[in-house]
Amino acid sequence: MTKLSTKHLLGIKDITANDINLILTTAESFKEVINRPIKKVPSLRDITIANLFFENSTRTKLSFELAEKRLSADVINFSSSSSSVKKGETLIDTVNNILAMKVDMVVMRHPNPGAALFLSKHVNAKIINAGDGAHEHPTQALLDAFSIKEKLGTIKGKKIAIVGDILHSRVALSNIFCLQKLGAEVMVCGPTTLMPKYISSLGVKVEHNLKKALEWCDVANMLRIQLERQDIKFFPSLREYTMLFGLNKELLDSLTKKIVIMHPGPINRGVEITSDVADSDQSIILEQVENGVAVRMAVLFLLAGRA
Repeated sequence: MTKLSTKHLLGIKDITANDINLILTTAESFKEVINRPIKKVPSLRDITIANLFFENSTRTKLSFELAEKRLSADVINFSSSSSSVKKGETLIDTVNNILAMKVDMVVMRHPNPGAALFLSKHVNAKIINAGDGAHEHPTQALLDAFSIKEKLGTIKGKKIAIVGDILHSRVALSNIFCLQKLGAEVMVCGPTTLMPKYISSLGVKVEHNLKKALEWCDVANMLRIQLERQDIKFFPSLREYTMLFGLNKELLDSLTKKIVIMHPGPINRGVEITSDVADSDQSIILEQVENGVAVRMAVLFLLAGRA
């Protein structure tokens, strides 16, 4: 199979295991490209891509922009904080104005769940969801899967623990869908107050003891506490959270086996993970960042129908 079964990338829930495998295989060849002395290919030379970020982002925005430039696309960057959105312009008006400039693809991050799906039904361009509220973040899940496969050789049969703020995390939801479609076992671990009510319906194991979760897994994906999405207090204090669910070197070294440590970033060092763990040889956090560019190049390339 050399074509995706979908016109947009709105979420991992909507794509097949074949789609995921095609993206990961394509990303392998792009990873080779970005490690060459000349890192550019002319694959999307006649394609114009608009990056619409209605929410703050550093790594995802830079990663997409770099992926687009590596593919020789024309890039328009839009940030809502300095736009007419502040004057009351609607999402569709904003996008239609951009599409009037003959844009082929839109990469969008938005605080509202479902914004990318809504857009895909109303505008004539390929839409890539770069994160919609606490719903999905498909390219993060794809780069996480790529990084696990690269490190362990396969995802099928592996045990992945996702630790932390599951309730507010779009990364957790996309990762659960992605890893299950690729045949992994998934466990979520964190305080009861940060577990969504529907979590058991997703077919994942639930654990509230960090040590038990770490002893069970091959890979621990440590999520950031999303204080900016929390309108009430979900735990007494950050210090208490860190004592119960923070990963430090002492705990890591006490395990009976070596596990792989991941983090989607940005890291709150000393909260969910200490610096000596983040920078240890068991961590693949920097590999995740590098792989993000290759995976996003693959997604853009395949959605543009260039395969």
